[in-house]
Amino acid sequence: MPDSQPQPPPPPSSSPGPADPSSLLLCGARLTDGRTVDVRLSGGRIEAVGTAGSLAAGGTRACGARVDLGGYLLLPAPAEPHAHADTALSADAEGPVSYEPQDVQRRATEAALLQLGHGATAVRAHVRVGDVQGLGALAAVLQARRALRGLAELTTVAMPRVLTGVAGADGLAVLRDAVKMGASVVGGRPDLDPDPTGYVEAVLEVASEHGCPVDLHTDAGDPARLARLAAMAGGLRPGVTLSPCGDLGRLPSEVASRTADQLAAAGVAVVCLPQGGCGGVDRRGAAPVRLLRAAGVRVAAGSGALRDVSNPVGRGDPLEAAFLLASRYGLSPEEAYDTVSGSARAVLGLPEVRVEAGFPAELLAVRGDRLAGALSLAYSRVVVHQGRVMARTSAVREFCSSAASVELGLPRQGRGRGQLS
Repeated sequence: MPDSQPQPPPPPSSSPGPADPSSLLLCGARLTDGRTVDVRLSGGRIEAVGTAGSLAAGGTRACGARVDLGGYLLLPAPAEPHAHADTALSADAEGPVSYEPQDVQRRATEAALLQLGHGATAVRAHVRVGDVQGLGALAAVLQARRALRGLAELTTVAMPRVLTGVAGADGLAVLRDAVKMGASVVGGRPDLDPDPTGYVEAVLEVASEHGCPVDLHTDAGDPARLARLAAMAGGLRPGVTLSPCGDLGRLPSEVASRTADQLAAAGVAVVCLPQGGCGGVDRRGAAPVRLLRAAGVRVAAGSGALRDVSNPVGRGDPLEAAFLLASRYGLSPEEAYDTVSGSARAVLGLPEVRVEAGFPAELLAVRGDRLAGALSLAYSRVVVHQGRVMARTSAVREFCSSAASVELGLPRQGRGRGQLS
């Protein structure tokens, strides 16, 4: 998996005075407000932000390492609120998807690293439990989580199939066992249960018992069912999330608006999937993000399927999700990026990130000087998690020598002997 492995930070440059090995200086980064700054990180947090060059001498203490971010836009890091770690990267497999623990763990690890390379320093992964998988897939993803500790944050949502009736008794027992094993969120797809309302009641009961968040799959095509869910979920802490809610946009406008108001009043968040669907829903199509946001619903954007049978070309790239929301669904670049960063982190229960002193050092540097351009051509990236550079992606574009390229001054980033000519 050469395209998804985290890259080590560049070697520290020399600086006067004793170096603090736990600190890192990001030099010459551009912020969305147009300023060019130095940012010093220490202990997993942003320690100082100053004008470019002002922190280079290290102040009271020199930095252990420096990263030149000239030409990069520095942003709060994205988070991935909707992934499927147990089936990720399985589209090319011959025959049925393997749920052997070693296969699930390998795929989950590779998927998390790929998404880290895109910039997502935290991932919420939905994992099926019960039926033929039992708890084996969950155990494998939890093992991947332990292996990734320090590189990226991976949390799991336990997804049972049926929770009501005679068949649901086993599913309910498995769900409780999944939480005891380490699943930090309870979820599933109530639309598949013979009694969707009973399914939601069961999930909310387990969540209340263990103090877990709830994250449910639904197409959101039944307004009456959504109204009942909102009534049951209102006030539950640490919160309820629905995704992808694609059918909500197909309802009559007055019905959709009323439903959005009910979700907002209940504090229910929505995660849309603009890059495509996932195995937990039948139909594709993004939720009506502008309608939901106008009603006061917190809207985040996730990637959904990552190269599995539901979306064989899924990229798992939060910046692509933001790009689609800006280009197809009418959000501004700033609003679109918030869905994959600030709002996504809030849905996951993570602390807010700003490029200001005192905030967590969860950052993404993207080549460019404006957010719109970064979303359009987000090729080169530097990812910072817990104050350390965890992944780097560098893209070089070259044009062959020609009269047109010389006359127009097209960029040519030569690499010596490998340069195009």
